[in-house]
Amino acid sequence: MKLPGGPEAGAGSDSAEAATPVPCANSAASDPPPNQAGAQEPIKMASAQLAIIVLGTMAFLYVARPVVLPVVLAWMAAMTLQPLVRCLSFLRLPAPLSAAVVFCLLVAAIGAGFFQLERPAARWMNEAPQHMTELRQRVQRIFPKAWHFSQATAAVGDLGATEAEKKEEQRKTPMVEVKDQRGTSSILNWTGTFLAGLGEVLVLIYLLLASGDLFLQKLVRLIPTLRGKIRAVEISHEIQQNISNYLFSISLINLCLGALVSGGLYFLGIPNAAMWGILVALLNYVPYFGAVGGVVILVAVGLLTFDSPWRGLLPPLWYLVLHLLEANFVTPTLLGRRFTLNPVAIFVSLIFWVWLWGVPGALLSVPILVSVKVVCDRIPAVSYLGELIGR
Repeated sequence: MKLPGGPEAGAGSDSAEAATPVPCANSAASDPPPNQAGAQEPIKMASAQLAIIVLGTMAFLYVARPVVLPVVLAWMAAMTLQPLVRCLSFLRLPAPLSAAVVFCLLVAAIGAGFFQLERPAARWMNEAPQHMTELRQRVQRIFPKAWHFSQATAAVGDLGATEAEKKEEQRKTPMVEVKDQRGTSSILNWTGTFLAGLGEVLVLIYLLLASGDLFLQKLVRLIPTLRGKIRAVEISHEIQQNISNYLFSISLINLCLGALVSGGLYFLGIPNAAMWGILVALLNYVPYFGAVGGVVILVAVGLLTFDSPWRGLLPPLWYLVLHLLEANFVTPTLLGRRFTLNPVAIFVSLIFWVWLWGVPGALLSVPILVSVKVVCDRIPAVSYLGELIGR
């Protein structure tokens, strides 16, 4: 008779234990848990979707530039002029009438500036080749060593060549013939395109000023929840207020800067001082490169106007002193720390928008960056981007 606890029973239990699989420690350590592996997939999908959205948006902005750029310019200008419309609304004027008054003032200012500066600007452009030749001669006279060094460099380049080889090289050099008719037609085409774009922007400015909060009301109707409606109204009002304050303040600062530069150039004896002051004011919208361009232009104007190089450096020095005062004291005082941006972010934004939209992108780089910072500061999900953009 066999007992239950006999050797047979022990052998059966041992075989059952041997058949039970034992998990390997190395495989458990190398393979991630199912929950962690499942959580990584949505992150990868979200990153890929974000990259596709960013690249698609960049491609759309580049391809649709003729349509998007006038809209952005008009929206920025409307935000700048919105405080004037609000001031007129206190006089019990309806929004379309207030927008019409502001629009007429804007068109009158643009027309007066155009007709006032059209003749001196056209005259200076016609005499530009002569001015460049005279400027080169004066620079050679002021810096003779640099001129001799350039001549020596050219001589080293021709070292070892015979007279026959030099004549043959000159004969093979292609002659560039400038046809006046083609240049005139291209200038007329550019002028027509510019005027058409300016007309589109002006019409959009009036429509945006006259519409008021129409687009915001339509947006609120599309949002289903009451909390979402309230949040959308708060974000929209904050964006409008911040952008209008920033652009209006910067425009006033640049206008005063241009007036002071024009006054200083006039007392120094620079011809067409108003034209150079307006040009400097427009360049001041472009960070970093605008100030450098203004200094270079006024150096050329000063050297062309005065025979003495020391007197020729007075116009750029006057502008440089005013720009340093504006950049370090006036602008931080008026705008405060709310609109203090990271210099690296400003430079990257400038490079990106110049690459995307050219000269208009350079003018819009900082306002767009301010808009992005306002939105990021308001939305908690992307608040870290506001911290990166801010100083």
